[in-house]
Amino acid sequence: MQHQSATPSPKRKAARSSGPRGEHDRESFVALVAGAAEGLVRREGFRALGMRRLAGAIGYAPNSIYNAVGDLDQVVLRVNACTLERLHAALEAATDPGRAPRDNALALADAYLVFVAADPRVWSLLFEHLAAPDQPFPDWYAAALARPVGLVDAALAPLIADAAERRRAVAALWAALHGLAALSTSGKLAVLTPDAPRDLARLLVGRFLG
Repeated sequence: MQHQSATPSPKRKAARSSGPRGEHDRESFVALVAGAAEGLVRREGFRALGMRRLAGAIGYAPNSIYNAVGDLDQVVLRVNACTLERLHAALEAATDPGRAPRDNALALADAYLVFVAADPRVWSLLFEHLAAPDQPFPDWYAAALARPVGLVDAALAPLIADAAERRRAVAALWAALHGLAALSTSGKLAVLTPDAPRDLARLLVGRFLG
């Protein structure tokens, strides 16, 4: 009796996975999501960032992001953590241990404005997106935030000895420079003054430090 080979069944289209498909470990997948989210914000602004849009950009189902990263708040925190790491690197490069403390403080203000002007939409995500007020920051985000804050705190230590006062000074200067940078990048600073943002930032820091 002649053996008849079985007719091969038609190939079924693979179902789309709801989680990472084995192409990435969790760490690299989180980096993929954060990088795509950052790119969307850089090109189109914060309003363009949504889970479906982000999932489409990386070729995964939205559930993949929810499962591996979390909701949109967590995605934004991942982007902001990367921004804070880049800010820390920029501020660190601007300081010089052999320079006078006051000059280092002025250099930090200069570096902050340059950093913001180079990537205003991504920088603004640090302040535009409001997470749920009852949600504490994850440890990894708190660590990323502490690095640039700690660097500025250390730079001001020779000028402001009291630790509690210095913490308030760091917060006050950051808030003031944020306002200046926001007005500058939005083009609205010219309504108030023709002076350059760098000159105003140096005036602000210099007067604050006395």
